Amino acid sequence: MSDQAPPYAPLPVVSALPPDPNSTSSANPILLLPNPAFPNKRKRTGFRRKVPSGSPAAAAPSPAVPSQPARPASAADDIIVINREPTAEAVTALTAGFPVDSLTDEEIEAGVVSDVGGIEQVNYILIRNHLLCRWRETYNSWLAKEPFATLIPPHCEHLLNAAYSFLVSHSYVNFGVAPAIKERIPKEPTRPTTVVVIGAGLAGLAAARQLVAFGFKVIVLEGRKRCGGRVYTKKMEGSGRSAAADLGGSVLTGTFGNPLGIVAKQLGLPMHKIRDKCPLYRPDGSPVDPEVDKNVEITFNKLLDKSSNLRASMGEVAADVSLGAALETLRQADGGISTQEEKNLFNWHLANLEYANAGLLSKLSLAFWDQDDPYDMGGDHCFLPGGNVKLVQALAENVPIVYERSVHTVRYGGDGVQVVVNGGQVYEGDMALCTVPLGVLKTGGIKFVPELPQRKLDSIKRLGFGLLNKVAMLFPHVFWSTDLDTFGHLVEDPRRRGEFFLFYSYATVAGGPLLMALVAGEAAHNFETMPPTDAVSSVLQILRGIYEPQGIEVPDPLQSVCTRWGTDSFSLGSYSHVAVGASGDDYDILAESVGDGRLFFAGEATTRRYPATMHGAFISGLREAANITLHANARVAKTKVDKSSSANTQACATILTDLFRQPDLEFGSFSVIFGGKADPKSPAILKVEFGAQRKKNATGGAKAEQNHSNKLLFQQLQSHFNQQQQLYVYTLLSRQQAMELREVRGGDDMRLHYLCEKMGVKLVGRKGLGPGADAVIASIKAQRNRSRAKPGPSKLKKSSKPNVASS
Repeated sequence: MSDQAPPYAPLPVVSALPPDPNSTSSANPILLLPNPAFPNKRKRTGFRRKVPSGSPAAAAPSPAVPSQPARPASAADDIIVINREPTAEAVTALTAGFPVDSLTDEEIEAGVVSDVGGIEQVNYILIRNHLLCRWRETYNSWLAKEPFATLIPPHCEHLLNAAYSFLVSHSYVNFGVAPAIKERIPKEPTRPTTVVVIGAGLAGLAAARQLVAFGFKVIVLEGRKRCGGRVYTKKMEGSGRSAAADLGGSVLTGTFGNPLGIVAKQLGLPMHKIRDKCPLYRPDGSPVDPEVDKNVEITFNKLLDKSSNLRASMGEVAADVSLGAALETLRQADGGISTQEEKNLFNWHLANLEYANAGLLSKLSLAFWDQDDPYDMGGDHCFLPGGNVKLVQALAENVPIVYERSVHTVRYGGDGVQVVVNGGQVYEGDMALCTVPLGVLKTGGIKFVPELPQRKLDSIKRLGFGLLNKVAMLFPHVFWSTDLDTFGHLVEDPRRRGEFFLFYSYATVAGGPLLMALVAGEAAHNFETMPPTDAVSSVLQILRGIYEPQGIEVPDPLQSVCTRWGTDSFSLGSYSHVAVGASGDDYDILAESVGDGRLFFAGEATTRRYPATMHGAFISGLREAANITLHANARVAKTKVDKSSSANTQACATILTDLFRQPDLEFGSFSVIFGGKADPKSPAILKVEFGAQRKKNATGGAKAEQNHSNKLLFQQLQSHFNQQQQLYVYTLLSRQQAMELREVRGGDDMRLHYLCEKMGVKLVGRKGLGPGADAVIASIKAQRNRSRAKPGPSKLKKSSKPNVASS
C-alpha cells in the first residue's frame, strides 16, 4: 500500500449510544449479521460434517457490530462512521479471530481503550476492523498508519494509534513474504535480546521470522534435515513422471481468514478448492446407492445432534464420557441403521470423524471434542498446487536455522536460557520458544530444568495426540475421474473402518498423476507396523476392485511412500484433540509461558481456537512473537526503572497500597483486587502478607510446611516470620484463579503450595509485577474512581465484599 492517503472523504461523525453488551433488548443498538460467510460445505474431506445444534458453535451468538442511531450528544458520545460497510468489515475481523462487538483479552491487557464497554470501545473496534480489512485487501503492501490520520476525527486519534500499534505488534497486519514486507526487515539485529527457537515447523518459522522483523537476534534449532515439521512435501518421481506429495499437513482450511492463504496470495500461488463430490464404493468395489448414502448421512448427523443434547443434559459428567460411547448408545437406541450396508456406511462416517480429530472416538471427549467449532474461519478448503513446501520455503527464507540439532535439555531461569542439543553443544539466549509437537512433550523427549509447572504437565497428559497416516502413489497416468478430488471406500470390519477409507486425487495440483490413500483411527495405529509392500498391495486391490469392472486398467505405481508419523521421533503422532477428561482450557495452559517470561510455547496444540491445523500452528508462532516482544520490552523497562527509580513505578506502588486498603476479596493472609468486569478471565492482583500480622492457620502452619516440595521458599518466608518482619509479595492472575485459590483447604501454607506448585505462579515483589500489572493497577484505580463518582452506595465498601475466613 502506498504511503499516500487513499482518496476517501474524511469520516463523518454521528452521535449514538454505545451498545450495552449485557442487554438483550431489541432497543439495544446492535446489528446482527447473517452467516453467509460460514457455509456448511463439509462433506467428505475429513472435516466435521456439520455443527450439531447443541454444540458450542451452535450456541455462539451471531456476529454483531454497533449500529449508528443518532441523538444529540457531546463529541465523547460520538460513534464515528467509516466510509465502508461496517458489516462486511466486521465479518473480516471475525474471520481473523476478533469478536466484532467486544475486545480480545490481549487488547484489554494492552490497554487499547481507557473505558472498556463504552463508546470509546465501539470506535476503537470500528477503526481496528477498518485497518484490518484494508490490509486484507492490500496484503502485498505495507499498511502505514499515516494515510488514515486525516480520516479519523481528532478525538479518536489515540484510538487509531492504539489499533494500529496492536495490529502490527500482534502480527494481524504487515506479516508474510511480500517484497514490501520483507524490505522492512532489518539487516542486523536492533535489540540486544537473543531468542532460541526450538523447531522449524510452521509455528517456529512464523515466530522466528516475525522476531527477526522485530529486531531480535534469533537462532532456530531443528532436529531434522529439513524445515516444515509435520508439513512435508516429498517430490515423487519415476519414468519421467513427477509429483509433489503432501505427506503431512495438506489442506488449507477456511480460506476467508486463513493467514496462510494470505501468504499464498503474496507468493502468487493459486489455491484449488476441494470439490464436494465424493462418491463411495462398497467393499466389493461397486458404487453405493446414492439414496442409501444420503439416508445414512442424515441419520449420522441426527445422532450428532442427539449427542449434543445428551451432553447438555449430562452437565459436568459429560467431560468423563467419550463421543464414541455416546454415538454407539444413541445408534442402538435409534434403530435407523440395520442392514450391513448401512452399518458399513455409518462406520465410514465414524472413520471420517476420527480423521477430522486424529483420534479414536473412544478417546474423544463428548463434552469438548468440537470446542473449536465457533472459531471456524469460513470459506473453502483448498489444496496448494505444488505442495505446501512452497509456503515453508518462503517462510524459511533468510531465517537462521541450524539443522540436525536434536534438543534434549532446556534450562531456564532469571538469567536466561540454555538449550542443550545432541553432542552436548549448548545454545544460550535470553528467552526460548519451544514449538515441538505435543507427542514429544508427552513422552518427555525434552528435559526441562526446572521441571515445568504441574498444571502444564497435567494439561500435556490430558490432551490427546492422535494419528493419521497416508499412502502416496505416483502412477504412469490418471485412470480415475478428474472431475472429483475425493472418493471413499467402505469395509465390513468396524475395527478397520479407517483403513484406506478416503482417497485424495492430487492429479490437478501435484504436477503428476498422484493418488493418496488415508488411514485413520485404530487402523492408523496398526498401519505403523504393516509392511509397506502389503499396504500398497491392499490399496491396489481396492482400486482394481473399483475400476476394473468399469473396464479401466489400474497400473502398478511408479513410486509409493507410506508415512509413519506415530514412530517419527520428531513428532510421535499427527495432531491434537480434546481427549476424555480434557477441555479447551488445556490448550491455553499449554500456551502459557514459564520462568517469569523466559520460556514460551507455540504449536497447534497451544491454540484452543485453531488446534490440529496448519494455520493454528502459524498463528501460535505469531502470537508468541508478540508475547516475547512484550516480555522483552517489560524487562528493558524494568532495567530502566531500577536504574532511574522511576516516578511512575513509585506512583503505581502508592496506588497499589491504597487499592489494597479495600480489597475485593480476603482469605487468610491473602487479599485480592479485581480488574475489569465479572469475567472469570479478567485480571486480578493477589497480595500475600507474611510477618507479625500473619493470620493463624486453622490447621497450624508448621506441620503443613513439611508437605511442600518448595522448601527453599518456605525457609525464606520462615526467616521473615522469626524476625517479626512484614513482607508483601504479589502476583498477577485471573479472577477465576483467585476464586479457585480461596477454596483450597488446609490454611495459608496449603494455599501457598497450591499457588506455586499447582498453578505454577511465581510470587514477586512490587517491582517484579512489571508494566502489565501497572496497566491493571491503573485500570482498577480508574474503575474505582468512576464508581465513587456515581450516586448511591459504592461496590467497594468493605461491608459489601466477601470476607472468607481461613480454612
